[in-house]
Amino acid sequence: MTRAPVIGWTMLAGAALAASAGSLPIQLGFAILAIGVLGMAHGASDLAIVAPGRRPLFLFLYVSVSLICLAWWTGYPQIALPLFLAASAIHFGVEDAPHGGLPERAARGISLVATPAILHREGYGDILAFAAGHGISTTVLFLLIAAGAVATALVLIMAIRRRDGRLLIGTGALLVLPPLIGFSIGFLVLHALPQTDQRRQEIGCVSHRAYFRAVAPILLAALLIAAAVGAFFVYREGTGVRALFAGIAALAMPHLLVTPWFEGRAGRPVAYSCPAISGRAQHPQT
Repeated sequence: MTRAPVIGWTMLAGAALAASAGSLPIQLGFAILAIGVLGMAHGASDLAIVAPGRRPLFLFLYVSVSLICLAWWTGYPQIALPLFLAASAIHFGVEDAPHGGLPERAARGISLVATPAILHREGYGDILAFAAGHGISTTVLFLLIAAGAVATALVLIMAIRRRDGRLLIGTGALLVLPPLIGFSIGFLVLHALPQTDQRRQEIGCVSHRAYFRAVAPILLAALLIAAAVGAFFVYREGTGVRALFAGIAALAMPHLLVTPWFEGRAGRPVAYSCPAISGRAQHPQT
């Protein structure tokens, strides 16, 4: 590992530990930066992996799903929340264990969503209550804790057997750190950063710097939209938790539901040049 990644991981770990000792607004701020900035970078290249001729339809559906999602979060957050959590768990399972069987995929997906509830039942319940606009029943929390416990046990067994340090660290963060911090680190380590690296290779960028330069305009636009959505929901619900959920969902749900249908044939992405650095077009491998 080179010096730059070591410094980056050290700063992220230090920030996570510091935020864990802070109040809810501090933890929320960390989650916004970690999930909303670093975590969403892999989705900023969605348009790049769609064939040019299909992009108008892709954009139409992408925007439509985002607007529908916002409408649900505005009028019916108590329905939008479980749908978002379920869709996220399915997405994580499919993307993070592409070659795994159903048990592994289910464990990976459920773990990212439910593991934080195991040791932080009260804090996790409060966050879901703020997001949904009403209290979360003890039955729902019990089911989440039970599902999280089973999923976490399976994931940790897999991590130990495979000597997978990344899987062990990400799941450990989900389990031990406060819910917002734990999910942020788990999301980055287990899903967002590996997916960003995969996208970087798919669109032909020779480095992460090149990738971020290539997707910067779309990423900036997404962040501005998320900020506007967040400001609207902060006005409606003062803690900012629902703003975080709604803003992320407005960008994530199209990524979850629309993008997979527009990737290349047989699930392979359309090759794309990375003009920021590479200077040469990449062509599909046959």
